[in-house]
Amino acid sequence: MFEPGHLHRSNLPGENGQPGYSIDFYYEVRQDPQEGAMLHGRLAGEIDGQHFEEVFEMHRDTAFNFASVISRLVAKHGLHPNASPIMRAHQEYDAIFEDIRAKLHAKPGEAVNLEHLKSDGL
Repeated sequence: MFEPGHLHRSNLPGENGQPGYSIDFYYEVRQDPQEGAMLHGRLAGEIDGQHFEEVFEMHRDTAFNFASVISRLVAKHGLHPNASPIMRAHQEYDAIFEDIRAKLHAKPGEAVNLEHLKSDGL
């Protein structure tokens, strides 16, 4: 279920060959005094009965790779990377992408600072 700034995903144990999970992804844009606009994300929930929480930040120009970061973080907690909760419903992924674009006032074709790819863990 998507609403601006939040996505909730859940899966019953064994469904789609995956462990049970309930994951919330919260995001917002924050202003950093040195870096400018940053996407602040928080993942919280449970995978296979184990609670987890992860917080991350991404630069404005790399924020659109949020699904890659989320996939890596949930894999760290036991969910197969191909079963990322972001990619299960592509319409909601598109809605998150557009919401982030609007919050960052970003336009297609803007340059990416390659140093940000390294510092954002991409």
